[in-house]
Amino acid sequence: MKKSKLYLFVYAALFLLFSCSSYKKDQPVNVPPVDYAKGKSFLNKNPDSAFYYFNSVVAKSNDSLRIAMAYTFMGIIQSDAGDYFGGQESFLSSLKHLDKLKKNNQEYLFSNYNELGSTELSLKNYDAAIEHYNAALTFVKDSIYRTVTLNNKAVAYQKKKQYEKALEIYRSIFTQSKTDQKEYARILSNMAHVKWLQNPRYNALPELWQALHIRKSEKDNWGLNASYAHLSDFYAGSQPDSAMFYAEKMYNIAELLNSPDDELEALQKLITLNPSVEAKKYFIRYQYLNDSLQTSRNNAKNQFALIRYDAAKNKADNLALQKENAEKNTEIVLQWAMFVGGSVLAIGLFVWYRKRKQLALREQKLETSKKVHDVVSNGIYRVMSKLEHEDNIDKEQLLDEIDILYKQSRDISYEQPEKTSLSFHESIVQMLASFSSSTTTVSIVGNSEKIWNAATTKVQTEIKHVLQELMVNMKKHSRAENVVVRFSIKENEMKIQYSDDGIGLGTGVQYGNGLTNTENRIASIGGKITFDKTTTKGLNIFISIPIVQAKI
Repeated sequence: MKKSKLYLFVYAALFLLFSCSSYKKDQPVNVPPVDYAKGKSFLNKNPDSAFYYFNSVVAKSNDSLRIAMAYTFMGIIQSDAGDYFGGQESFLSSLKHLDKLKKNNQEYLFSNYNELGSTELSLKNYDAAIEHYNAALTFVKDSIYRTVTLNNKAVAYQKKKQYEKALEIYRSIFTQSKTDQKEYARILSNMAHVKWLQNPRYNALPELWQALHIRKSEKDNWGLNASYAHLSDFYAGSQPDSAMFYAEKMYNIAELLNSPDDELEALQKLITLNPSVEAKKYFIRYQYLNDSLQTSRNNAKNQFALIRYDAAKNKADNLALQKENAEKNTEIVLQWAMFVGGSVLAIGLFVWYRKRKQLALREQKLETSKKVHDVVSNGIYRVMSKLEHEDNIDKEQLLDEIDILYKQSRDISYEQPEKTSLSFHESIVQMLASFSSSTTTVSIVGNSEKIWNAATTKVQTEIKHVLQELMVNMKKHSRAENVVVRFSIKENEMKIQYSDDGIGLGTGVQYGNGLTNTENRIASIGGKITFDKTTTKGLNIFISIPIVQAKI
């Protein structure tokens, strides 16, 4: 898996690199190409910085292909760091900006579907992986990349223990792979391993040894890592000493490759094969490495979420500034409206005195003038009074009052405009983000339209009330500085995780009406909510709702 993913990463990087020279002429003027170039320059040196610049491209560009390319790189970075759900979201976002009918989009479609397949394979969603690999194969042009994709598809069948289907694929690509020694050795070793899994009496040793010899001559360290794993598995039941020898070989080369996943796999083999006394040192190393890897991946997930949150916040701040400028212009318009209204009133009074026969018209003008006075003059006076007498002004509240004043003044002469409504996942973002402040950062991960399409209106309503109750409790009691709300779908269930770094619940906390109502709401839609009280600081809450029930 790791070898295959690295191979596709190099492919994507090279393809995008060579496409840049022909793509520049289509680059919109308002998109800074420096951000995209910086993202690529940081890919191998500093993935966090690369992610930041690609996310900047997504936020600033109006070119669909450029956005898709940036999303693809973001997904690769996330998946490589173990943030598979975040990677899924980025790859799917890339697909939304690609057109299957455009030839220059098809290579990116292949890359995205292939990466989605590898991500699903890492999450053990084998059926989904096969589906994405099939989609990738419809767009592949190069025979080498076709072979790589078919090999990955065979691995998915192997994981499902559908060995015959895996062997059918390996047989179909075995002959053509001979032109590339590394690829030939990989398919040879994988095919022999699957034959042995299908029939433990099958002598896979000659083929495994042949693949190992090729990989040594080619100095293919990733291939050697896989060969040592296959040989250790082959000898495990019959010759434990040989199995232990190859497990140690795998462990050493995994350290050389700096591949913690492969190092963990090798340690598992060594723990199983060694006597209990010897196994203890391997178990200690395994436990330390596994904890470090999980911590590193969790930090990476949070970092990616914070980068996206900061970008979204900056965009929101810019929009707020634009709104403020627009409202200043509106204030000038209102002042002119008052002047015009006053002029109309003066003219009306003059006409009323001069032409009593036009009484109805004069009364109408007086009524209009009264509205201008009541709505505009009094409203502006109220706002001016606040500005003059209150030291601490709530800027957002003040903007809302001016907006209401503007709409009321406009309604004097025009019909009220139609109201627009946000989609549900956008309303969730708006509600959660409203709890952000200068002391509390709220990050939202995985919230997409696809997540909520699986839920009924009742489920959506109840979940929104639950999230609001959790955020209110956080604001009142937790003193949290960072809050993360994560959404995902896994194993036919909608998963929601709330986390903060506040004071937590503690073991002796009694539930109030709010938290009790929260549990009742989740129970009413067939779900489950769990409050993690084991941590000494912060709070973790896990919510799961069956998708099948949500669709009913």
